[in-house]
Amino acid sequence: MDRILGNFTEPAYALLRIVAGFTFTLHGAQKLFGAFGGPGGSGHPVPLASLFGVGGAIELVAGLLILVGLFASWAAFIASGEMAVAFFMVHFPKGFLPITNGGELAVLYAFVFLYIATRGSGIWSLDQAFGLGGGARTTPRIQA
Repeated sequence: MDRILGNFTEPAYALLRIVAGFTFTLHGAQKLFGAFGGPGGSGHPVPLASLFGVGGAIELVAGLLILVGLFASWAAFIASGEMAVAFFMVHFPKGFLPITNGGELAVLYAFVFLYIATRGSGIWSLDQAFGLGGGARTTPRIQA
């Protein structure tokens, strides 16, 4: 059976990477610079030498790398791990289900970034522009 948007697989993936990287960068800016209301709407940055500060640094740097598609696999792998840690440290103690503990975004980011880590930067990326091997794959790695 044909996929409805099968011809747009690579552009759709690029948009997923770009948007996820952009929104993750905003979370980092929020924590590190107090932008967009800062943590809890206070408008104040968190201390860099704190757990939230380290998280903000990861979010800002990894988000930018994912957004522009430079070493996106590595950045997304680290970001996925950060989101898994965030879920289990911050949300899981409040309950098992992400819908009841407020952890939906952490879970979604963790799995989106895990997917990006497996796919690489793809099209519309600096990896592709610089020939770093992060471009679109045209042949499968494993053939039956």
